[in-house]
Amino acid sequence: MKKSIESIFKAHLEPKEVYKGGKNIPPSHKKIYKLSSNENPLGASPKAIAAMKAALDHIDIYPDQTDIRLREALVKDFNNQLAADQFLCGNSGSEILDILLRAFVSEGDEVIYSNPCFLPYSVFSRWYGAKTIDIPLLAPNYDLDVEGILNAITDRTKIIFLTSPNNPTGTYIPKAVMDDFMARVPQNILIVFDEVYRHFADAEDYVTALPYVLAGHNVLGLNSFSKTYGLAGQRIGYGYTTATIANYVRLIHKPFLLPLTSLEAAIGALNDSEFIEKTVQTVLEGRKFIAKAFDELGIKYWPSQANFFIIDPPFPEMEFTDKMMEEGIMVRPVSQFGAPGKVRITIGDQEANEALVAALRRIMKL
Repeated sequence: MKKSIESIFKAHLEPKEVYKGGKNIPPSHKKIYKLSSNENPLGASPKAIAAMKAALDHIDIYPDQTDIRLREALVKDFNNQLAADQFLCGNSGSEILDILLRAFVSEGDEVIYSNPCFLPYSVFSRWYGAKTIDIPLLAPNYDLDVEGILNAITDRTKIIFLTSPNNPTGTYIPKAVMDDFMARVPQNILIVFDEVYRHFADAEDYVTALPYVLAGHNVLGLNSFSKTYGLAGQRIGYGYTTATIANYVRLIHKPFLLPLTSLEAAIGALNDSEFIEKTVQTVLEGRKFIAKAFDELGIKYWPSQANFFIIDPPFPEMEFTDKMMEEGIMVRPVSQFGAPGKVRITIGDQEANEALVAALRRIMKL
């Protein structure tokens, strides 16, 4: 009997939910403020741009075979608290997720995540035939359900995804909660701690993955150059973890992993502390400005530790998104992230933030 090519397709790759990134600014005769993708409101680091331009003279040759120069720059950025072999680099934080899943997950294994969250946790996991377990964040404040996660662990659990600050809610995991969780989670499970927005967190009890890595826990701090550093278009990210985990994962690293321009841009960005400080200050000031406006307008929102807010819009989410677009403001409905009816709004520069508030007043007729 003649068989079709579909007969050798992997069953777990049948069409399911697919991650779709934010939309680009459409052609328009009017000014459009893109507050939908959590990009840097100031653009990119001047030092990163200069490094990329210098690299253009050499794009006819292969880039570095490994990521060691970037890892050494990260050692310096982390004040020599970690060694170079504790870092992993890739083409975006999303690729680091993919590499980790390839390294740790086989068909039939389980991963745990907590909606609302970054959709690739579940989508990428299913690429490898994993069973995805959703332990939702607790209402009404989007708190981590520690007991729910611990109770969901089985012998097939390989990875648990935690995020702080969390996309799309902007909420975070307090240190006391994280301490309790790390003390109780089995030591044969990898904890992927997504801290992409860590630079914007100013809560006194905010904590990164760093102290847990330094203590020898099986945790990886996931980071990206797309937010604070303004290099979303270069697709570069990194993680840090124990040397044991990092050296294992490096076994499946491709040679010539990072494009030359991305590599040089990332190193340049790490050397631009002035730009990083200005970015963080812009976001923190904008966060206060927008929160105050939400209070005045009566818009329900959740306090954020990131460079965005999640809100209950004054109209159904798609109607609200369309109305804001008509006003020249791009925002992001986040039902796909597990937050039905909610909308995420990025903090921009002061001009964009003022335009956002003015648009809200107009559509709400205030």
